[in-house]
Amino acid sequence: MARIVLVHGAFSGAWVWEPVLPGLREAGHTVETFDLPGQGSDQTPIEQVDLDAYARRTCEVLAAGEPAVLVGHSMGGMVITQAAARTPEQVVQLVYLAAFLPGDGQSLLELTHYPEAAGDQVQANMVVEGDPPVARLPAEAVKVALGECCTDTQLAWLIEHTVSQPVAPFTQPFRLDPDRAEAFAALPRAYITCLRDRAIPPQMQRRMFTDAGCDPVVEIDTDHSVWLSRTDGVVTAVDRLARTGVASG
Repeated sequence: MARIVLVHGAFSGAWVWEPVLPGLREAGHTVETFDLPGQGSDQTPIEQVDLDAYARRTCEVLAAGEPAVLVGHSMGGMVITQAAARTPEQVVQLVYLAAFLPGDGQSLLELTHYPEAAGDQVQANMVVEGDPPVARLPAEAVKVALGECCTDTQLAWLIEHTVSQPVAPFTQPFRLDPDRAEAFAALPRAYITCLRDRAIPPQMQRRMFTDAGCDPVVEIDTDHSVWLSRTDGVVTAVDRLARTGVASG
């Protein structure tokens, strides 16, 4: 079975993966989660939080074991792309779960300006304050942007756990290391797209996974918090993709 490293997105922490861990481990995989710098229980000062710091932490986790299937949700797609570009030898496969998928030189913020990203309810509802700037999502925005398909109980849990998010990682572009470009380009890429997503609209997900040549693409009819609203679907998809990735590797 596979070693799977799960990378969370914005406004969150490793806690997002709690619903899917039992199923993936019961399937026989070794599954690891961690808090990105400044998120969850990590105490990194906001001034030191950016995409580079996220990628460094992810590379540290990858280096602690055998090559892994690297899964990123939402903003975590930016993170796994940058980490894999630096250490492609530690990655068996990239799996994007309703995630941003940049090309060289693209930032998350730039991707949200694409025509296909119109209607993004995170950008429409987040409140940015402070210096350095930090974004937060009001409770109603969490429901609208992230948890439309969640049950009342799931939504209450999601709202309770959603935290503020440093803005700097949104603005820093993904940079490809020319010395590792060939190895990075050879990595298999799969995408799990959410058809009722209001954070990264489905048409924007389609543009990104098409531009990047992701294969296969798995569809789940749910919202952005797919790991919560359709836990079984995520477990099934990641399990299948991980088995395929390990076999092909």
